[in-house]
Amino acid sequence: MNYYILTLRTDNPTAELGLFNKNQKVDYFKYRHFNQLSEDLLIKIEKLFNKNKLKFSDLSGIIVYKGPGSFTGLRIGISLANALSYSLNKPIIGSMTENWIKLGIKELLLGKNQKIVIPKYGALAHITEAKK
Repeated sequence: MNYYILTLRTDNPTAELGLFNKNQKVDYFKYRHFNQLSEDLLIKIEKLFNKNKLKFSDLSGIIVYKGPGSFTGLRIGISLANALSYSLNKPIIGSMTENWIKLGIKELLLGKNQKIVIPKYGALAHITEAKK
């Protein structure tokens, strides 16, 4: 039986998208998003699914890297992962270790579901103060 898992990592200028069937890598790629992550992330995910002849309904779970890293990159990637999880009614796991995919797969296969992933930035966000 297939158990397709989408993996996302968006904490730096090179985004990573993966598709696994349980522990088996089906497809995985990295791409430089050149600050266009909010515009192209969902398109890249759709292309990943189309390339592998899958529909979003074939998805069994989502793993997303939750930090530390770029405030904007994490916010965009995790927001999209949470939205997909909610809209498709699929479990989601957020992980922040070096082995984030392996640990996330293990948790999904054990039936865990965090329901919503909160980013861990690792530091306070560097936000420009409002001009008066």
